[in-house]
Amino acid sequence: MPGAGKKTVAEFLKMKQRGEKIVMMTAYDAPTAAIAAEAGVDILLVGDSLAMTMLGYQNTLPLTVEESLHHCKAVRRGAPDAFIVGDMPFMSFYNNAVKESVLNAGRFLKEAGCNAVKLEGGADSANLTAAMTAAGIPVMGHIGLLPQKVLISGYRVQGKNEDDAERIVNDAVALQEAGAFAIVLECVPLELGRVISQKLAIPTISIGAGIHCDGQVQVFHDLIGMFDGFTPKHSKRYAEAGKIIRDAVKSYVSEVKEGVFPDDAHSFH
Repeated sequence: MPGAGKKTVAEFLKMKQRGEKIVMMTAYDAPTAAIAAEAGVDILLVGDSLAMTMLGYQNTLPLTVEESLHHCKAVRRGAPDAFIVGDMPFMSFYNNAVKESVLNAGRFLKEAGCNAVKLEGGADSANLTAAMTAAGIPVMGHIGLLPQKVLISGYRVQGKNEDDAERIVNDAVALQEAGAFAIVLECVPLELGRVISQKLAIPTISIGAGIHCDGQVQVFHDLIGMFDGFTPKHSKRYAEAGKIIRDAVKSYVSEVKEGVFPDDAHSFH
């Protein structure tokens, strides 16, 4: 089976050293987690994107810790042996409350069975990364475009000018020094993704940061074409599941209305 066997933080470092690409994908429920694990996905991310993909929010900001934990538990049930990263929601971690932030992070491991947490933020989150790592909580960083700061920065490519690029490189180094085991780079130029990936000893995971990163992550719903609306530039559709599902439901409605379903084959005698 592809991807068989449990992954560990140490194994991801070895994968980078071997030049072996890391595959990460979001999962928010047990069936999706089971499919992803069987397909060989290395890391399942219970992203705060579930706020939009599963819960109908307009952005990630309303998501609560309790909602996130609920979905993390489902993913663990669907993929008992997978390496699962829980994405910490907006305002569940902040610099002025290190103890509370560490306790919130600990819940993802203790209650939901996650293997690690992910934090948005660069050098400004390094102290939290260090505190969580010291407490035995593996931390994946996240720099570049930060969806939890969308009200300030918007959804746009980061690091396009020299000063911003230097800041993002410094963010990456600060998180590595603080103990992060990997870093997500979101929506930064291809060349910047290459520079950071070569500079760091830990893996970089790209979402719109180019082919030179050590791995890739995408949102499951984007990959399968679940929505007809906006499709990110960095995302490739591998299926049109949304159309298939809509057509199936329309056929069901039509057959019930017309008295075609249930037929004799779907009735008890």
